[in-house]
Amino acid sequence: MNIKTRFAPSPTGCLHIGGARTALYSWLFARKNNGQFVLRIEDTDFERSTQEANTDIINSIKWLNLDWDEGPYYQTKRFDRYNLVINQMLETHNAYKCFCTKQRLDGLREYQRINGEKPHYDGHCRNQCNNQDDNQIHVVRFRNPQKGLVIFDDQIRGPIQYHNTELDDLIIRRSDGTPTYNFCVVIDDWDMKITHVIRGTDHINNTPRQINILKSIGAPIPHYAHLPMILDSDGKKLSKRHGAAKVSWYRDQGYLPEALLNYLLRLGWSYGNKEIFNIEEMKQYFSLNTVNKSASTINSKKLKWLNQHYINNLPVEYVSSHLQKHLDNKKINIHLGPRLDDLIKLLGKRCTTLTDITDSCRYFYEEFNEFDSHAATTYLSSASEETRLLLGSIYIKLSILHNWTEEAIKNIIKSCADRLLVSIEKVAMPLRVAVTGQIKSPALHVTIHAIGQARTLSRIEKALIYIVNSQNQKEYQ
Repeated sequence: MNIKTRFAPSPTGCLHIGGARTALYSWLFARKNNGQFVLRIEDTDFERSTQEANTDIINSIKWLNLDWDEGPYYQTKRFDRYNLVINQMLETHNAYKCFCTKQRLDGLREYQRINGEKPHYDGHCRNQCNNQDDNQIHVVRFRNPQKGLVIFDDQIRGPIQYHNTELDDLIIRRSDGTPTYNFCVVIDDWDMKITHVIRGTDHINNTPRQINILKSIGAPIPHYAHLPMILDSDGKKLSKRHGAAKVSWYRDQGYLPEALLNYLLRLGWSYGNKEIFNIEEMKQYFSLNTVNKSASTINSKKLKWLNQHYINNLPVEYVSSHLQKHLDNKKINIHLGPRLDDLIKLLGKRCTTLTDITDSCRYFYEEFNEFDSHAATTYLSSASEETRLLLGSIYIKLSILHNWTEEAIKNIIKSCADRLLVSIEKVAMPLRVAVTGQIKSPALHVTIHAIGQARTLSRIEKALIYIVNSQNQKEYQ
Protein backbone atom coordinates (compact mmCIF):
# COMPACT_ATOMS: atom_id res chain seq x y z
CA MET A 1 0.00 0.00 0.00
CA ASN A 2 1.23 3.48 -0.89
CA ILE A 3 0.67 5.39 2.37
CA LYS A 4 -0.88 8.83 2.02
CA THR A 5 -1.97 11.06 4.90
CA ARG A 6 -3.36 14.56 5.06
CA PHE A 7 -3.61 17.50 7.39
CA ALA A 8 -6.81 19.44 6.78
CA PRO A 9 -7.25 22.50 9.04
CA SER A 10 -10.10 24.98 8.80
CA PRO A 11 -8.92 28.63 8.49
CA THR A 12 -11.32 29.86 11.16
CA GLY A 13 -8.47 30.66 13.52
CA CYS A 14 -4.72 30.42 13.92
CA LEU A 15 -3.07 27.00 13.95
CA HIS A 16 -3.24 25.75 17.53
CA ILE A 17 -1.06 23.10 19.11
CA GLY A 18 -3.76 20.44 18.92
CA GLY A 19 -3.81 20.89 15.16
CA ALA A 20 -0.02 21.04 15.05
CA ARG A 21 0.20 17.71 16.87
CA THR A 22 -2.25 16.21 14.37
CA ALA A 23 -0.11 17.55 11.53
CA LEU A 24 3.04 16.15 13.14
CA TYR A 25 1.60 12.67 13.68
CA SER A 26 0.20 12.58 10.13
CA TRP A 27 3.51 13.79 8.73
CA LEU A 28 5.55 11.31 10.77
CA PHE A 29 3.34 8.38 9.78
CA ALA A 30 3.75 9.25 6.10
CA ARG A 31 7.49 9.84 6.34
CA LYS A 32 8.15 6.66 8.34
CA ASN A 33 6.32 4.61 5.71
CA ASN A 34 7.87 6.37 2.71
CA GLY A 35 4.46 7.80 1.95
CA GLN A 36 3.08 11.19 0.99
CA PHE A 37 1.72 14.01 3.11
CA VAL A 38 -1.01 16.30 1.77
CA LEU A 39 -1.96 19.77 3.02
CA ARG A 40 -5.61 20.64 2.50
CA ILE A 41 -7.41 23.79 3.65
CA GLU A 42 -11.05 23.10 4.50
CA ASP A 43 -12.47 26.58 3.98
CA THR A 44 -16.16 25.89 3.32
CA ASP A 45 -17.19 27.91 6.39
CA PHE A 46 -17.47 31.22 4.55
CA GLU A 47 -18.56 33.26 7.56
CA ARG A 48 -15.68 32.26 9.85
CA SER A 49 -12.82 31.54 7.44
CA THR A 50 -10.28 34.34 7.03
CA GLN A 51 -7.21 34.97 4.91
CA GLU A 52 -5.34 35.95 8.07
CA ALA A 53 -5.99 32.52 9.59
CA ASN A 54 -5.02 30.80 6.36
CA THR A 55 -1.72 32.69 6.23
CA ASP A 56 -1.01 31.85 9.87
CA ILE A 57 -1.65 28.14 9.27
CA ILE A 58 0.68 28.00 6.27
CA ASN A 59 3.43 29.99 8.01
CA SER A 60 3.16 27.95 11.20
CA ILE A 61 3.47 24.64 9.35
CA LYS A 62 6.47 25.98 7.48
CA TRP A 63 8.03 27.20 10.74
CA LEU A 64 7.62 23.69 12.17
CA ASN A 65 9.42 22.34 9.07
CA LEU A 66 6.56 19.95 8.22
CA ASP A 67 6.93 19.86 4.46
CA TRP A 68 4.07 18.61 2.30
CA ASP A 69 4.12 16.69 -0.99
CA GLU A 70 0.82 17.98 -2.37
CA GLY A 71 -1.21 21.10 -1.81
CA PRO A 72 -2.26 23.26 -0.31
CA TYR A 73 -5.64 22.31 -1.79
CA TYR A 74 -8.62 24.56 -1.06
CA GLN A 75 -12.13 23.13 -0.87
CA THR A 76 -13.71 26.35 -2.15
CA LYS A 77 -11.88 25.78 -5.45
CA ARG A 78 -13.36 22.30 -5.86
CA PHE A 79 -17.10 23.05 -5.75
CA ASP A 80 -17.62 21.92 -9.35
CA ARG A 81 -16.20 18.51 -8.47
CA TYR A 82 -18.38 18.15 -5.36
CA ASN A 83 -21.55 19.17 -7.20
CA LEU A 84 -20.80 16.75 -10.02
CA VAL A 85 -20.71 13.85 -7.54
CA ILE A 86 -23.84 15.10 -5.75
CA ASN A 87 -25.73 15.21 -9.05
CA GLN A 88 -24.58 11.66 -9.79
CA MET A 89 -25.79 10.57 -6.35
CA LEU A 90 -29.20 12.11 -7.06
CA GLU A 91 -29.39 10.07 -10.24
CA THR A 92 -28.47 6.84 -8.43
CA HIS A 93 -30.84 7.68 -5.54
CA ASN A 94 -28.02 7.78 -3.00
CA ALA A 95 -29.14 11.33 -2.29
CA TYR A 96 -32.43 13.20 -2.48
CA LYS A 97 -33.80 16.73 -2.48
CA CYS A 98 -35.38 17.96 0.72
CA PHE A 99 -37.92 20.77 0.52
CA CYS A 100 -38.72 20.97 4.23
CA THR A 101 -39.10 24.56 5.42
CA LYS A 102 -37.27 26.06 8.37
CA GLN A 103 -40.59 26.27 10.20
CA ARG A 104 -41.21 22.55 9.78
CA LEU A 105 -37.69 21.62 10.94
CA ASP A 106 -37.91 23.94 13.95
CA GLY A 107 -41.22 22.37 14.90
CA LEU A 108 -39.77 18.88 14.47
CA ARG A 109 -36.85 19.67 16.77
CA GLU A 110 -39.18 21.14 19.40
CA TYR A 111 -41.41 18.06 19.25
CA GLN A 112 -38.38 15.78 19.68
CA ARG A 113 -37.09 17.89 22.57
CA ILE A 114 -40.42 17.71 24.41
CA ASN A 115 -40.52 13.94 23.94
CA GLY A 116 -36.92 13.45 25.08
CA GLU A 117 -35.73 12.32 21.64
CA LYS A 118 -32.32 13.01 20.13
CA PRO A 119 -32.74 15.73 17.47
CA HIS A 120 -32.68 14.18 13.98
CA TYR A 121 -34.25 14.56 10.56
CA ASP A 122 -37.29 12.31 10.22
CA GLY A 123 -36.90 11.47 6.52
CA HIS A 124 -40.03 13.37 5.49
CA CYS A 125 -38.75 14.03 1.95
CA ARG A 126 -36.83 10.80 1.58
CA ASN A 127 -39.21 9.05 -0.82
CA GLN A 128 -41.82 11.58 -1.89
CA CYS A 129 -40.53 14.98 -2.87
CA ASN A 130 -38.13 14.57 -5.80
CA ASN A 131 -40.81 15.48 -8.34
CA GLN A 132 -41.27 18.97 -6.90
CA ASP A 133 -40.18 22.09 -8.76
CA ASP A 134 -36.40 22.39 -8.62
CA ASN A 135 -36.77 26.17 -8.45
CA GLN A 136 -38.31 25.77 -5.03
CA ILE A 137 -35.82 26.22 -2.18
CA HIS A 138 -34.34 22.88 -1.18
CA VAL A 139 -31.26 21.13 0.15
CA VAL A 140 -29.79 17.79 -0.87
CA ARG A 141 -29.53 15.06 1.77
CA PHE A 142 -27.56 11.85 1.77
CA ARG A 143 -29.76 8.76 1.84
CA ASN A 144 -28.18 7.06 4.85
CA PRO A 145 -28.83 3.29 5.28
CA GLN A 146 -31.63 2.65 7.76
CA LYS A 147 -30.45 -0.77 8.90
CA GLY A 148 -27.24 -2.41 10.03
CA LEU A 149 -24.04 -1.16 11.64
CA VAL A 150 -21.08 0.96 10.70
CA ILE A 151 -17.94 -0.62 12.15
CA PHE A 152 -14.43 0.69 11.81
CA ASP A 153 -11.19 -0.30 13.51
CA ASP A 154 -9.72 2.89 14.91
CA GLN A 155 -5.92 2.68 14.80
CA ILE A 156 -5.73 4.18 18.30
CA ARG A 157 -9.00 3.38 20.05
CA GLY A 158 -9.78 -0.05 18.58
CA PRO A 159 -13.12 -1.19 17.09
CA ILE A 160 -15.90 1.40 17.10
CA GLN A 161 -19.45 0.79 15.91
CA TYR A 162 -22.58 2.83 15.27
CA HIS A 163 -26.11 1.72 14.47
CA ASN A 164 -27.32 3.31 11.25
CA THR A 165 -30.51 4.22 13.07
CA GLU A 166 -28.38 6.72 15.06
CA LEU A 167 -27.37 8.52 11.87
CA ASP A 168 -29.91 10.72 10.10
CA ASP A 169 -29.84 11.85 6.49
CA LEU A 170 -27.29 14.64 6.67
CA ILE A 171 -27.36 17.60 4.31
CA ILE A 172 -24.65 17.39 1.66
CA ARG A 173 -25.63 20.50 -0.32
CA ARG A 174 -27.13 23.63 1.17
CA SER A 175 -30.01 25.59 -0.27
CA ASP A 176 -27.55 28.13 -1.73
CA GLY A 177 -25.90 25.35 -3.75
CA THR A 178 -22.73 25.03 -1.67
CA PRO A 179 -21.62 21.55 -0.52
CA THR A 180 -21.19 20.86 3.20
CA TYR A 181 -18.07 20.01 5.17
CA ASN A 182 -18.73 16.32 5.78
CA PHE A 183 -19.35 15.69 2.08
CA CYS A 184 -16.34 17.70 0.85
CA VAL A 185 -14.06 15.76 3.20
CA VAL A 186 -15.25 12.44 1.75
CA ILE A 187 -14.70 13.45 -1.87
CA ASP A 188 -11.31 14.98 -1.08
CA ASP A 189 -10.11 11.85 0.69
CA TRP A 190 -11.31 9.76 -2.26
CA ASP A 191 -9.84 11.95 -5.00
CA MET A 192 -6.55 12.43 -3.17
CA LYS A 193 -6.22 8.71 -2.44
CA ILE A 194 -5.84 9.24 1.30
CA THR A 195 -5.10 5.91 2.99
CA HIS A 196 -4.95 7.04 6.63
CA VAL A 197 -7.04 9.78 8.21
CA ILE A 198 -5.40 10.98 11.44
CA ARG A 199 -7.44 13.59 13.30
CA GLY A 200 -8.87 14.55 16.70
CA THR A 201 -11.52 12.67 18.68
CA ASP A 202 -13.99 15.47 17.97
CA HIS A 203 -14.34 13.94 14.49
CA ILE A 204 -15.30 10.43 15.65
CA ASN A 205 -19.01 11.14 15.20
CA ASN A 206 -18.36 12.26 11.61
CA THR A 207 -16.58 9.04 10.71
CA PRO A 208 -19.59 6.67 10.34
CA ARG A 209 -21.40 9.22 8.19
CA GLN A 210 -18.36 9.66 5.98
CA ILE A 211 -17.86 5.90 5.70
CA ASN A 212 -21.46 5.47 4.54
CA ILE A 213 -21.03 8.13 1.86
CA LEU A 214 -17.80 6.48 0.68
CA LYS A 215 -19.57 3.13 0.45
CA SER A 216 -22.46 4.64 -1.51
CA ILE A 217 -20.13 5.99 -4.22
CA GLY A 218 -17.96 2.87 -4.32
CA ALA A 219 -14.87 4.58 -2.90
CA PRO A 220 -12.25 2.79 -0.76
CA ILE A 221 -12.48 3.31 3.00
CA PRO A 222 -9.32 4.79 4.56
CA HIS A 223 -7.97 3.75 7.94
CA TYR A 224 -8.96 6.11 10.74
CA ALA A 225 -7.03 7.17 13.84
CA HIS A 226 -8.55 9.63 16.29
CA LEU A 227 -6.16 11.46 18.61
CA PRO A 228 -7.11 12.30 22.21
CA MET A 229 -7.73 15.88 23.26
CA ILE A 230 -5.14 18.25 24.66
CA LEU A 231 -6.21 19.95 27.88
CA ASP A 232 -4.97 23.20 29.35
CA SER A 233 -3.34 23.37 32.77
CA ASP A 234 -6.81 23.63 34.36
CA GLY A 235 -7.97 20.40 32.73
CA LYS A 236 -10.21 22.16 30.21
CA LYS A 237 -10.27 21.57 26.46
CA LEU A 238 -7.76 23.77 24.70
CA SER A 239 -9.55 26.33 22.54
CA LYS A 240 -8.36 28.13 19.40
CA ARG A 241 -9.18 31.34 21.25
CA HIS A 242 -6.74 30.50 24.05
CA GLY A 243 -3.62 32.62 23.45
CA ALA A 244 -1.13 29.99 24.55
CA ALA A 245 -2.79 27.46 22.24
CA LYS A 246 -1.45 29.10 19.09
CA VAL A 247 1.71 27.84 17.42
CA SER A 248 2.57 31.43 16.49
CA TRP A 249 2.41 32.36 20.19
CA TYR A 250 5.14 29.83 20.99
CA ARG A 251 7.23 31.09 18.10
CA ASP A 252 6.86 34.69 19.28
CA GLN A 253 7.66 33.69 22.88
CA GLY A 254 11.04 32.38 21.78
CA TYR A 255 10.55 28.65 21.44
CA LEU A 256 12.45 26.75 18.77
CA PRO A 257 10.43 24.60 16.35
CA GLU A 258 12.47 21.53 17.33
CA ALA A 259 11.48 21.99 20.96
CA LEU A 260 7.79 22.42 20.18
CA LEU A 261 7.78 19.39 17.87
CA ASN A 262 9.53 17.26 20.49
CA TYR A 263 7.03 18.46 23.08
CA LEU A 264 4.01 17.77 20.85
CA LEU A 265 5.36 14.32 20.01
CA ARG A 266 5.45 13.41 23.70
CA LEU A 267 2.04 14.98 24.33
CA GLY A 268 0.23 11.69 23.82
CA TRP A 269 2.96 9.30 22.70
CA SER A 270 5.98 7.71 24.34
CA TYR A 271 8.92 5.45 23.59
CA GLY A 272 10.16 3.96 26.83
CA ASN A 273 11.68 6.62 29.07
CA LYS A 274 13.23 8.58 26.21
CA GLU A 275 12.44 12.29 26.27
CA ILE A 276 14.63 13.90 23.59
CA PHE A 277 13.96 12.99 19.95
CA ASN A 278 15.48 14.48 16.83
CA ILE A 279 13.48 14.35 13.60
CA GLU A 280 15.10 11.14 12.37
CA GLU A 281 14.37 9.40 15.67
CA MET A 282 10.78 10.61 15.52
CA LYS A 283 10.36 9.03 12.09
CA GLN A 284 12.04 5.82 13.23
CA TYR A 285 10.13 5.23 16.45
CA PHE A 286 6.69 6.75 15.89
CA SER A 287 3.68 4.45 15.54
CA LEU A 288 -0.05 4.97 15.89
CA ASN A 289 -0.63 1.92 18.06
CA THR A 290 1.43 3.46 20.88
CA VAL A 291 -0.49 6.75 20.96
CA ASN A 292 -2.29 7.20 24.27
CA LYS A 293 -6.07 6.97 24.33
CA SER A 294 -6.47 9.41 27.21
CA ALA A 295 -6.24 13.20 27.02
CA SER A 296 -2.93 14.98 27.59
CA THR A 297 -2.36 18.11 29.66
CA ILE A 298 -0.17 21.08 28.82
CA ASN A 299 3.00 21.28 30.91
CA SER A 300 4.82 24.56 30.32
CA LYS A 301 7.76 23.59 32.56
CA LYS A 302 8.44 20.53 30.40
CA LEU A 303 8.38 22.63 27.24
CA LYS A 304 10.78 25.19 28.70
CA TRP A 305 13.14 22.41 29.74
CA LEU A 306 13.09 21.02 26.20
CA ASN A 307 13.58 24.46 24.70
CA GLN A 308 16.60 25.15 26.86
CA HIS A 309 18.04 21.80 25.82
CA TYR A 310 17.70 22.69 22.14
CA ILE A 311 19.07 26.22 22.62
CA ASN A 312 22.23 24.69 24.03
CA ASN A 313 22.52 21.62 21.79
CA LEU A 314 21.47 22.64 18.30
CA PRO A 315 24.14 24.19 16.06
CA VAL A 316 24.76 27.66 17.44
CA GLU A 317 24.51 29.18 13.96
CA TYR A 318 20.99 27.80 13.61
CA VAL A 319 19.89 29.07 17.02
CA SER A 320 21.43 32.44 16.16
CA SER A 321 19.27 32.71 13.03
CA HIS A 322 16.13 32.37 15.17
CA LEU A 323 17.46 34.66 17.89
CA GLN A 324 18.23 37.37 15.35
CA LYS A 325 14.52 37.76 14.57
CA HIS A 326 13.71 38.41 18.22
CA LEU A 327 16.52 40.93 18.53
CA ASP A 328 15.30 42.69 15.40
CA ASN A 329 11.78 42.86 16.84
CA LYS A 330 13.18 44.55 19.95
CA LYS A 331 15.37 46.82 17.79
CA ILE A 332 18.59 45.71 19.51
CA ASN A 333 21.67 46.58 17.47
CA ILE A 334 24.10 43.68 17.86
CA HIS A 335 26.98 45.37 16.06
CA LEU A 336 28.16 47.06 19.24
CA GLY A 337 28.66 43.96 21.34
CA PRO A 338 29.41 40.22 21.32
CA ARG A 339 28.57 37.99 18.37
CA LEU A 340 25.31 36.06 18.60
CA ASP A 341 27.21 32.77 18.82
CA ASP A 342 28.99 34.06 21.92
CA LEU A 343 25.79 35.56 23.36
CA ILE A 344 24.03 32.18 23.18
CA LYS A 345 26.96 30.54 24.94
CA LEU A 346 26.82 33.27 27.58
CA LEU A 347 23.10 33.17 28.30
CA GLY A 348 21.91 29.79 26.99
CA LYS A 349 22.38 27.99 30.30
CA ARG A 350 20.48 30.70 32.17
CA CYS A 351 17.56 31.27 29.77
CA THR A 352 14.77 28.94 28.71
CA THR A 353 13.54 30.90 25.67
CA LEU A 354 14.98 33.16 23.02
CA THR A 355 12.91 36.03 24.39
CA ASP A 356 14.59 35.46 27.76
CA ILE A 357 17.93 35.89 26.04
CA THR A 358 16.67 38.98 24.21
CA ASP A 359 15.37 40.56 27.41
CA SER A 360 18.58 39.73 29.29
CA CYS A 361 21.16 40.87 26.77
CA ARG A 362 20.57 44.58 26.37
CA TYR A 363 23.47 45.58 28.65
CA PHE A 364 25.85 43.84 26.24
CA TYR A 365 24.77 46.10 23.37
CA GLU A 366 23.21 49.24 24.81
CA GLU A 367 24.10 51.77 27.46
CA PHE A 368 21.66 52.10 30.34
CA ASN A 369 20.82 55.46 31.86
CA GLU A 370 19.80 54.14 35.24
CA PHE A 371 20.66 51.21 37.47
CA ASP A 372 17.89 48.87 38.52
CA SER A 373 16.41 50.70 41.52
CA HIS A 374 16.39 47.70 43.85
CA ALA A 375 19.91 46.68 42.80
CA ALA A 376 21.24 50.21 43.20
CA THR A 377 19.67 50.69 46.63
CA THR A 378 20.99 47.36 47.89
CA TYR A 379 24.50 47.34 46.46
CA LEU A 380 25.46 50.93 45.55
CA SER A 381 23.54 53.45 47.70
CA SER A 382 24.40 51.59 50.88
CA ALA A 383 27.90 50.64 49.75
CA SER A 384 30.67 50.93 52.30
CA GLU A 385 33.93 52.77 51.83
CA GLU A 386 35.50 49.36 51.39
CA THR A 387 33.22 48.62 48.41
CA ARG A 388 34.05 51.96 46.83
CA LEU A 389 37.75 51.24 47.20
CA LEU A 390 37.27 47.79 45.68
CA LEU A 391 35.49 49.17 42.60
CA GLY A 392 38.11 51.92 42.27
CA SER A 393 40.93 49.41 42.48
CA ILE A 394 39.33 47.15 39.86
CA TYR A 395 38.76 50.18 37.63
CA ILE A 396 42.44 51.11 37.72
CA LYS A 397 43.61 47.57 37.05
CA LEU A 398 41.18 47.08 34.15
CA SER A 399 42.10 50.44 32.63
CA ILE A 400 45.73 49.41 32.14
CA LEU A 401 44.97 45.84 31.07
CA HIS A 402 46.41 45.25 27.59
CA ASN A 403 45.45 41.61 27.20
CA TRP A 404 41.63 41.74 27.46
CA THR A 405 40.88 38.08 28.19
CA GLU A 406 38.47 36.36 30.52
CA GLU A 407 41.31 34.85 32.53
CA ALA A 408 43.09 38.18 32.96
CA ILE A 409 39.87 39.87 34.11
CA LYS A 410 39.19 37.04 36.56
CA ASN A 411 42.68 37.40 38.02
CA ILE A 412 42.27 41.18 38.48
CA ILE A 413 38.99 40.78 40.39
CA LYS A 414 40.56 38.12 42.63
CA SER A 415 43.78 40.05 43.26
CA CYS A 416 41.88 43.22 44.22
CA ALA A 417 39.69 41.28 46.64
CA ASP A 418 42.74 39.54 48.14
CA ARG A 419 44.65 42.81 48.54
CA LEU A 420 41.79 44.33 50.52
CA LEU A 421 41.25 41.08 52.43
CA VAL A 422 37.64 40.56 51.31
CA SER A 423 35.91 37.64 49.64
CA ILE A 424 35.03 37.55 45.94
CA GLU A 425 31.36 37.49 46.96
CA LYS A 426 31.85 40.86 48.69
CA VAL A 427 32.85 42.52 45.44
CA ALA A 428 30.77 40.45 43.00
CA MET A 429 27.34 42.05 43.43
CA PRO A 430 28.40 45.73 43.45
CA LEU A 431 30.60 45.09 40.43
CA ARG A 432 27.80 43.21 38.65
CA VAL A 433 25.34 46.04 39.27
CA ALA A 434 27.96 48.54 38.10
CA VAL A 435 28.64 46.88 34.74
CA THR A 436 25.17 45.46 33.93
CA GLY A 437 22.79 47.71 35.85
CA GLN A 438 21.09 44.65 37.39
CA ILE A 439 21.70 41.79 39.80
CA LYS A 440 21.73 38.85 37.39
CA SER A 441 24.31 37.96 34.78
CA PRO A 442 26.64 35.14 33.77
CA ALA A 443 30.01 34.84 35.58
CA LEU A 444 31.46 38.31 36.10
CA HIS A 445 34.74 37.83 34.25
CA VAL A 446 32.87 36.39 31.27
CA THR A 447 30.30 39.18 31.31
CA ILE A 448 32.91 41.95 31.59
CA HIS A 449 34.94 40.44 28.78
CA ALA A 450 31.87 40.42 26.49
CA ILE A 451 30.88 43.99 27.40
CA GLY A 452 34.31 45.24 26.42
CA GLN A 453 36.96 47.37 28.08
CA ALA A 454 35.74 50.88 27.22
CA ARG A 455 32.15 50.22 28.24
CA THR A 456 33.14 48.42 31.41
CA LEU A 457 35.33 51.32 32.56
CA SER A 458 32.65 53.86 31.74
CA ARG A 459 30.03 51.94 33.73
CA ILE A 460 32.27 51.42 36.78
CA GLU A 461 33.03 55.13 36.72
CA LYS A 462 29.29 55.89 36.63
CA ALA A 463 28.74 53.52 39.58
CA LEU A 464 31.49 55.21 41.62
CA ILE A 465 29.90 58.61 40.99
CA TYR A 466 26.53 57.15 42.03
CA ILE A 467 28.06 55.85 45.29
CA VAL A 468 29.75 59.15 46.09
CA ASN A 469 26.57 61.12 45.39
CA SER A 470 24.54 58.75 47.56
CA GLN A 471 27.01 59.09 50.43
CA ASN A 472 27.03 62.88 50.12
CA GLN A 473 23.27 62.95 50.13
CA LYS A 474 23.18 60.89 53.32
CA GLU A 475 25.67 63.24 55.01
CA TYR A 476 23.61 66.26 53.97
CA GLN A 477 20.47 64.73 55.42
